[in-house]
Amino acid sequence: MTRGRTAPARGEFDLISLVVATRSVPSLAAGLQPEHVTIMRLAQRPLSVAEVAGHLTLPLGIVRVLLGDLLDKGYILAREPQPTSHTPPERIFKAVINGLRSL
Repeated sequence: MTRGRTAPARGEFDLISLVVATRSVPSLAAGLQPEHVTIMRLAQRPLSVAEVAGHLTLPLGIVRVLLGDLLDKGYILAREPQPTSHTPPERIFKAVINGLRSL
């Protein structure tokens, strides 16, 4: 399935990364494996990488390689999770906890 590859050609594909197909499902004649076509069918609406792996019942590493193939060919778009730019100060968390305790 992955032809010995252990990492995707493109993309990171975190568990919560979202993938979505950029076009309708191609035929197998387009040089894609059945798993690629299945991913394309699933990704007609945005799905997380974890959801794709769950639907395919394949290990995450294999799914990442397959998604990398599709991303490389322009069949999908991937949105990686954005790191939080800042977290509230600790005093805010303490104030919320104290407020909840007082209820």
